[in-house]
Amino acid sequence: MKARYSRWDDSQDPLGEELDIGALLDQMSEELLAGYGAKWSIENLQRQGLPGQARGLDELRRRLLQQRRKMADELNLSGPLDELRAQLGEVLKLERQELGRRTDDEARISEALLDALPNHPAGAIRELSEYPFSSPQAEAKFAELMDELRAQVLNSYFGRLMSSMQNIGPEDLARIKDMLAELNMMIAARDRGDDYDFGGFMTRYGDLFPESPKSLDELLEILARRMAAMSRLLASLSPQQRAELAQIAESVLGDLDLAFQVDQLSRSLQDLTPNLPWDQAAPGWGEGQMPMSAAVDAIERISEYDELDQALGGDYPGASLEDIDEDSLTRALGEDALRDLQKLRAIEKALEEAGVLNRSGGRLELTTRGARLLGERSLTRVLDKIRREPSHRARGGRAEPTGQSHRWSFGDEEPISVERTVYNAVLRGGPGERVSLDVEDFEVIETESRPRTATALLLDLSFSMPLRGHWVPAKRMALALDALIEGKYPDDTLHLIGFSDYARRMKPADLATAGWEEVHGTNMQHAFLLARRLLAEDPCPVKQVIMVTDGEPTAHLQADGQALFNWPPIPRTIEKTLREAARLARSGITINVFMLEESPGLIRFMDRLARLTGGRVFPADSQELDETIIGRYVESRRGPRAS
Repeated sequence: MKARYSRWDDSQDPLGEELDIGALLDQMSEELLAGYGAKWSIENLQRQGLPGQARGLDELRRRLLQQRRKMADELNLSGPLDELRAQLGEVLKLERQELGRRTDDEARISEALLDALPNHPAGAIRELSEYPFSSPQAEAKFAELMDELRAQVLNSYFGRLMSSMQNIGPEDLARIKDMLAELNMMIAARDRGDDYDFGGFMTRYGDLFPESPKSLDELLEILARRMAAMSRLLASLSPQQRAELAQIAESVLGDLDLAFQVDQLSRSLQDLTPNLPWDQAAPGWGEGQMPMSAAVDAIERISEYDELDQALGGDYPGASLEDIDEDSLTRALGEDALRDLQKLRAIEKALEEAGVLNRSGGRLELTTRGARLLGERSLTRVLDKIRREPSHRARGGRAEPTGQSHRWSFGDEEPISVERTVYNAVLRGGPGERVSLDVEDFEVIETESRPRTATALLLDLSFSMPLRGHWVPAKRMALALDALIEGKYPDDTLHLIGFSDYARRMKPADLATAGWEEVHGTNMQHAFLLARRLLAEDPCPVKQVIMVTDGEPTAHLQADGQALFNWPPIPRTIEKTLREAARLARSGITINVFMLEESPGLIRFMDRLARLTGGRVFPADSQELDETIIGRYVESRRGPRAS
């Protein structure tokens, strides 16, 4: 387990910032109710982020893409050769200046040798290695260039692992060769299943590895990423440029056995890490000179960005936020991005600990408590909208206090709330002032009439509901109504019935996460039948059916219990549906239908239904469905207004 420390800047919360479960559910509700499931809903939330708390994965990827583009814009893939040509030009300039001051024949011969140098840097270096310099400054400059090239070549293959070595000489090269030979032998031993002494290796060569790898696997991963970046640089060059770099490496290292060890290690690492982008051309659009190791640094960083982007995108089987490397993310986008990631990771755990989600059979599911909380959140928003609109207050026989009060208005007959009235007067007058009552100070105790009511909510689950945009609003209303009855009218009962080709009883959690069904049929007859049976067993004295639908009946049950679908509806379906509705009405059950569409066929059917049963049909906007049905339910639970 890794721990990360940072300096206190007065912005951190030592106890950790708690996530608002209700707010999380609000953000997930659209996807949950649409039937995408808890896992997809959480992933979508993680992509979008938490407003005011954490940026989402999409935003982190956008910033990462900007960083990658900036790196590619600055990377000149041919920059190492350009820089080498410029450095060789400085050496030759010093030498020619010295030769120009001399008048002897040897100076002219040397000038001829310089004129005959190959145009490419690799050939020029090979020739200059045997050239007798006349200028001490040019000779020193060339020696310095060779030392720098050795470091550049080694750093290009091994990166920061060689940063501890300065002015690499023959003894250093011999030690590096021995180190690589031992490393290759360890890899071979591991492949055979034999023991190997990694601790002894680090004792001998640990100073070459500033990152202090703790295992052979860790060391090989670091080396593999670097060598893969070097392979990408070579793959991005023309064949001629690749040949030049190979010749330069051979010239500056000057040891065939060392080159062999490097090549053997490279092949082993490619076999061990085939997932890395070996030999893939790298993006680079910059201009100007840059050292070889700096170019490989940039390519390695771009590869790291690509790998990080893949982890942030999660577009592969078994993807998880745990796949995102924290160190890579911090290097790319800073500590703030790491804190964002940690909050996004905490979402699922927070929801599970709150009892909103649980895992069953490896699948993440919304719990009964989660569905109830989802309904309560929806209900709160609905009631807020209802309260903002003018409405009649409750009065009448068998009234009971609700525990709330409201401003008195002309015609109100509820008892005066003395405490709230005096409080309003004191608040209006201010401290130290004599208390005097005004008409605006008076509040009365809110009361409600509470006949016990059983409601069967029949919700159309046919495929047309999501196609027409009614699906999520209807489910949100159903959950809010369930929360209203559960919390405010516990003596009432609610039976949730979903129907498409068949009708079935549903629990809030089932309804909340149910996906739409690509089946044909709107079987109102079966829904009415099931509602009648459930309400017949319910002891509540007042019984009602609330049906929400967007289409006319297109299916009914046959004698064998199988559903028969026809479009357009056949007379037999219409007849059986109306007969079942009539049985409901004869049982003293009120029928209220909320019609989300107004097609001619649906209007004709609903007119017949209303005339036959004495029920009521309301054209409704699905976007206002929760407010409409909840508002009507609350009003129906209040006593008659005093005249």
